[in-house]
Amino acid sequence: MTIGQAITWDALTLDCEKASEQIVKSIRESVGNKLKRRGLVVALSGGIDSSVVGALCVRALGPKRVFGLQLPERDSSSETLALSQLIVDHLGIEAESTDITDILTAVGCYRYRDEAIRSVIPEYGPDYKCKIVLPSLLGPESMRVFSVVVESPDGLQSRARLPLSAYLQIVAATNFKQRVRKTLEYFHADRLNYAVTGTPNRQEYDQGFFVKLGDGAADIKPIAHLYKMQVYQMAEYLGLPQAICERPPTTDTYSMPQDQEEFYFSVSHTVLDICLYGKNHGMTPEEIAPIASLEVEQVAHVYRDIEAKRRTTRYQHMAPLLIEPVPEIQANALH
Repeated sequence: MTIGQAITWDALTLDCEKASEQIVKSIRESVGNKLKRRGLVVALSGGIDSSVVGALCVRALGPKRVFGLQLPERDSSSETLALSQLIVDHLGIEAESTDITDILTAVGCYRYRDEAIRSVIPEYGPDYKCKIVLPSLLGPESMRVFSVVVESPDGLQSRARLPLSAYLQIVAATNFKQRVRKTLEYFHADRLNYAVTGTPNRQEYDQGFFVKLGDGAADIKPIAHLYKMQVYQMAEYLGLPQAICERPPTTDTYSMPQDQEEFYFSVSHTVLDICLYGKNHGMTPEEIAPIASLEVEQVAHVYRDIEAKRRTTRYQHMAPLLIEPVPEIQANALH
């Protein structure tokens, strides 16, 4: 049983054949008729979302019109390059690998991040590893405050709560990673006359788990309507390598191993899928609790967090604000 099938619930069981046909048709129409581009660029991390997007793009356009990018940096896990190469080989597409460590060093990504960490853990040094974490929504800790966890070269770990200024600087610094990657995606898109894909699933898109003008920037987002469990189902249907189908959701942003649950969502992706679906369809916490194997108040807590994330990340979905409308351009953009 794969991760995406760990919780069986008919409402989240995807008709993969029908869904893939709809996505493939939309990709073809969007690239050729709306975007007027020759193909698509897909940044491949070896994760489930980008791999499914890559496979759907190949189904839509063929392997010769899909260009893959592998963009690791010094904090990337050892699996990243191997699994991204695995999906490149599986799809049979042209791809390029660029290590972005030097670019990130030049713009101060690591320097700004480390400076903020040292403000709360002074002994943090060049050979240390790090990550930032949030407490679980389902646990006893009520304070929704980020902490930084560091690991010394001899394996000792320490943890400290982050004041707002340090947290914001760490996030701002690590956001360089997504923005540099997107810059390279658009470079290759421009030189090939291709469009750029975004790879968020519904959880990430709905809950603002992306960087504005970083991984949030794209010309087309083929799976933003699919719940995470449905993405796993789609991966199995598309026949992707089992190592990718079984890979848990990760951030691959910090040097210590980290999943998306401890970094942002604070519940497992299966629990969030069920709660998000229930909330989207007007179901009460009392109706969702037995399905999710949670207490009613726990579901209510997840519901409140869903709304809080929607409020605080609304800015990320917004187009640039204009002082006055420009109707000629806005009307043209709708067609």
